Amino acid sequence: MNLARALRSVLWVMAGLILGGPVDAASRTFRVRHRFGDLPLPLGELSLTNAAGNVLSVTRLDYLLSQFRVVTPDGIETALGDPVAYVSASAGRESFELNGVPEGPIAALRFRIGLTPDRNHTDPASLASSDPLNPTINGLHWGWQGGYVFLALEGNWRRSDGAIDGYSLHLATDALELPVEVRPVAGSLDSGEVSLELDVARIFSAITPIRLEESGNSTHSRSHDPLAPVIGRNLGQSFRAAALEPVVPDQPTTPPLRIEMAPGARPYRFPVPARFPLPALPRDNPLTEEGVALGRRLFHDASLSVNGRQSCASCHQEDAAFVDAGRRFSLGAEGGTGTRNAMPLANLAWVSTFFWDGRAGSLREQVLMPVQDPLEMHETLTNVVAKLSRSDLGPAFQAAFGSAEVTADRVARALEQYLFTLVSGDSRFDRAMRGGPALSVEEQRGFELFHTEHDPRRGQFGADCFHCHGGALFSDQAYHNNGLDLPSTTLDAGRSAVTGKGSDFGKFKTPSLRNVARTAPYMHDGRFRTLEQVVAHYCSGVKRSSTLDPNLAKHPDNGVALGPDDQKALVAFLKTLTDVRFGR
Repeated sequence: MNLARALRSVLWVMAGLILGGPVDAASRTFRVRHRFGDLPLPLGELSLTNAAGNVLSVTRLDYLLSQFRVVTPDGIETALGDPVAYVSASAGRESFELNGVPEGPIAALRFRIGLTPDRNHTDPASLASSDPLNPTINGLHWGWQGGYVFLALEGNWRRSDGAIDGYSLHLATDALELPVEVRPVAGSLDSGEVSLELDVARIFSAITPIRLEESGNSTHSRSHDPLAPVIGRNLGQSFRAAALEPVVPDQPTTPPLRIEMAPGARPYRFPVPARFPLPALPRDNPLTEEGVALGRRLFHDASLSVNGRQSCASCHQEDAAFVDAGRRFSLGAEGGTGTRNAMPLANLAWVSTFFWDGRAGSLREQVLMPVQDPLEMHETLTNVVAKLSRSDLGPAFQAAFGSAEVTADRVARALEQYLFTLVSGDSRFDRAMRGGPALSVEEQRGFELFHTEHDPRRGQFGADCFHCHGGALFSDQAYHNNGLDLPSTTLDAGRSAVTGKGSDFGKFKTPSLRNVARTAPYMHDGRFRTLEQVVAHYCSGVKRSSTLDPNLAKHPDNGVALGPDDQKALVAFLKTLTDVRFGR
């Protein structure tokens, strides 16, 4: 059968055509359905069986697509600009826009998985906050090592002895940028939305079956790694076009931005440290000198608590890198004890969800929740507004917002502005990276361990910290079960209490490691008092469960088993992340 003829009907759909009619170049929405064989991909469920017989789950599926092209029946190939699409099944980011689809029939749609060398090695700090390659969006940048992961497929699997293991399959490096041509199916769609499918089962078996117990459970596409090319060949055969029934496109209504800012307020110059990506600051709450100053006063104002005994600063102390120094659990205004360790407040401008379990979707939402929490400040917003209205803060509200009226929303806006200014990026490590005094031999060894995979099959024996704590922010801003406990009804459920998903049980937000030497005790429940105890946990204390993060589950039982000298070197490196001027 002539390939162009076979492709024509479906790929007219991909151009947004009704068969037989012309179309002007326009924007089209492309949506990717993720499947495992004939079924929708169930993230996190240890219920899938690949062609090799491995029972597994998929907890992460993220990838980058670029160099989109259409080919007409006469063989003319047209590039659709230079877009990059970041697709994430795990984050629910499964659609993207393509512009400039030409008029007339189309015989093929082509794209590449990965990036051209120049884009792969671009400085991520130079990218706009909305760019799909900004590390705060995609989480696929290698951080200090440079370059991007083109595809990250991770999950857990059950060994023959019944134990839970993990796999981490990462396709990367310039040599493995992968061409794809979509195959056709029948279907049409008037709305302009185009549907593709990625069958994860075929990534494991389309050409060569991947047997995790034989081929290894980890690859990062390093030189001479035999598994990465197999993944690439299978992946190239795993995309297809999908038939669609016509749908009525959503017509979302976006309310206009409501900006509250005094006419004479002065813009605050937000500092972005070297190598940091640009943050996506809220457009409806511009930072001003007056707003930041008001937020700082409110942060230290004990009238936000029920009895005037506690402010935000009581549990987030400036001279302790904005944590509750030495306390496992903070005490509330009325003496009650909390259930989680106070999180540090550095670099919140790069954070999109807040609290250990991510229950707040913005900093403006987050700041009012401790005020109302019975175990914390235990005050109502009505009383807060009444007390502040009777205070001497009227002129400060006037200077920041153009009105002396106190509202809960203005309190939240001011606190948000102030907290965004708590930027930390000038540690001894940062200065070394900028060409300043070099790290010691021991610290440099710790740095190497931090960024090296633990993969004995391939002769690598690192600490493998970078998967969750990589990049300039030293956090992926995601949620992980790091093997602290076995599942129990008495345990803190973590992220699953917010999402309702059993696959999120025991997962907590990855804290940044910046200033980590000053933010003891550690973990969501403050169980470890020293960095040495933290490192020891990852070396010998990891407990396996069905929700254990794959990048821990793939390691030997209990952890990475670093020797005493390597553990000491890792702690030495972590201490170089202290910004001595932060909070002083």
